[in-house]
Amino acid sequence: MKQLGEKRSVGPLEQVRRRNRAGVSVAATAPEAPKAGKRAAKPAVDALSKPASKAVVRKRLSTEDERLLATILSVEQDFIDSPVFYEEGAFGKIYDEAPDIQKPDTTWYHPVMDDLSSTSRTRTVKSAQQVILTGAEERVLFHQFNYARYRVWKLQQEVWTRASRLPSPEQADEILRWHRKSERIREQIAETNLALVLAMAKRTRMSEVDFADLVSEGNMALLRAVDKFDAGRGYKFSTYACRAILKAFSRQGMKLSKYRQRFPTDFDPKLEKSNFLETKRFTFEKDAAEEVKRIVMENRAELTDVERTVIEHRFGLEHKTDDEKPMTLEQVGQIIGVTKERVRQIQNKAMEKIKRQLEINFLGMKPTELPPLEGEQAAAEGVVVTSSLSLEAAELKYSVLQGTQN
Repeated sequence: MKQLGEKRSVGPLEQVRRRNRAGVSVAATAPEAPKAGKRAAKPAVDALSKPASKAVVRKRLSTEDERLLATILSVEQDFIDSPVFYEEGAFGKIYDEAPDIQKPDTTWYHPVMDDLSSTSRTRTVKSAQQVILTGAEERVLFHQFNYARYRVWKLQQEVWTRASRLPSPEQADEILRWHRKSERIREQIAETNLALVLAMAKRTRMSEVDFADLVSEGNMALLRAVDKFDAGRGYKFSTYACRAILKAFSRQGMKLSKYRQRFPTDFDPKLEKSNFLETKRFTFEKDAAEEVKRIVMENRAELTDVERTVIEHRFGLEHKTDDEKPMTLEQVGQIIGVTKERVRQIQNKAMEKIKRQLEINFLGMKPTELPPLEGEQAAAEGVVVTSSLSLEAAELKYSVLQGTQN
């Protein structure tokens, strides 16, 4: 058993993952990360000042953080600028000196589940659950939100000025920290105004648009309004958000109206031509039955007198009226003086000849492409004869008779 103090060996799979880990650039001789409570020592020489040194990759972020960091650095961060951001001690004024703002309770928000568009509304916003922000409180939240986005933008500019355009570990941590802070404040502002979306959706008279679609469009418009609202102008956010939500509803109605113009009716399976194959097969069977009847009546398949008699009596080809029914195997056997099993054998042999002639004349196949009949050289060699025609004996009987067989 290994001792507890012995170092754990790293497997080959983990080694490959460490080598392929990318997204954070550090110096080849970078010191270890300082422990909690200790100030990080400033490196004596920056990695960019030594051309000979190679940039290496050190595992510091998880896969999810690396993906998020790449997404943040792919697009320049947008924010609403304010002179407060450039004042001395801006962080303390915006965050430390700001009053605590109550967070909303969103347990009541289930518009699709409760179907709030109907007359029987089972869940409403209680006064104890609703948080109404004052103008001063809104300015505090929006200043915090935009300052966090400003810090992300500033870190982006610092990263993009580097030759490698990759952030250092400290920069990566700062970017992720400020980004998550801005997302939390953005979510708080949006959740505080969710009741506004429901109120606007219930007041909108758009019967052709589903209520769930209206709420979805309203929520997206609310998030866009949070990103674009400038609290420094002195207006309430609800005024700006209401106009944005109504515009989103109008765009959704126009989109649905254009869709209705192009597709005036919903999908109806009855209008689809789904019976095409069945109609084609019925037409083919009908033509094949007529061809089989001609083959038998004109004796194109070179049937013997016994085989022709069996086929005519078995399938009623000699009957002049539809009231007469075809004969059974036993009845045909009494006419020609053999057992019904022998009649079955004669019938099967005659049908093989008819099918062969049908393949040549009706399907246009060459005699060399067809298997030999029973009793020819293939039978002597023990070859199993199979027909390439997909018509089975039962289908052929039914097509010729066009009625019921005993």
